[in-house]
Amino acid sequence: MGLPGQRRSKTSRLTRASHFALKAKKLNKCEKCGQPVLAHRACAFCGTYKGRQVLKIKTKKKERKAKK
Repeated sequence: MGLPGQRRSKTSRLTRASHFALKAKKLNKCEKCGQPVLAHRACAFCGTYKGRQVLKIKTKKKERKAKK
């Protein structure tokens, strides 16, 4: 089993680990409703992707009663 030859200094350790930080997610706007959506994914609010309806989204009970 390999062992480290020498101890890493604090600066060396932090420099090596500098790219481990989490990156912020890039959000786009939905073409139809304008809600923030992750790239290359269907909108969870309206169910569209690239201008097409791909998901059936259940409407809230209040909206259903208002339509009747």
